[in-house]
Amino acid sequence: MFMKIYTKTGDKGKTSLLSGERVLKSDLRLDAYGTVDELSSFVGLLGSYDISESHKKFLYEIQNKLYNAGTLLAVRTEVKFDLPKITEADIELIEKETDMLSAKLPPLKSFVLPGGDTVVAQAHVCRSICRRAERAAVKLSETEPVNESVIVFLNRLSDYFFVLSRSIAYEKGVSELLWKP
Repeated sequence: MFMKIYTKTGDKGKTSLLSGERVLKSDLRLDAYGTVDELSSFVGLLGSYDISESHKKFLYEIQNKLYNAGTLLAVRTEVKFDLPKITEADIELIEKETDMLSAKLPPLKSFVLPGGDTVVAQAHVCRSICRRAERAAVKLSETEPVNESVIVFLNRLSDYFFVLSRSIAYEKGVSELLWKP
């Protein structure tokens, strides 16, 4: 016998947080972790393209960390189980990867427009969704406690996606689209 995926418990516009409370689906907390979930889906799409194995491996690590971040955002009160963490080491790993990619790129002399190649544009989609996730977490933090490391993680991650977009363009020999004001 198979298990049905639908529960019908959300039919009236409410859902449960991991900590058990029922909240409206319009709750800021759901917006924050839902945007992180959306980002993870787009990161999965980016990783499905023809990019280096090292990029794919790092993106998979990022997806795992995004699930950790989403879990932390999906909890409003204390829980009776251990939560995953976003650590300083996770943030440093992103910084290290960003710095490594940046060191191989020509200096930036203009703003870069998303595009020029499907994969490059997809990295920019990840960057912009990551920024939205960060804004949602910050907005939530204005009224409720939010694990600060999640916000820092999302901030560094959006920088990584920008540098990744440039790195992929460079590796593929694609000219970056430069903003011409």
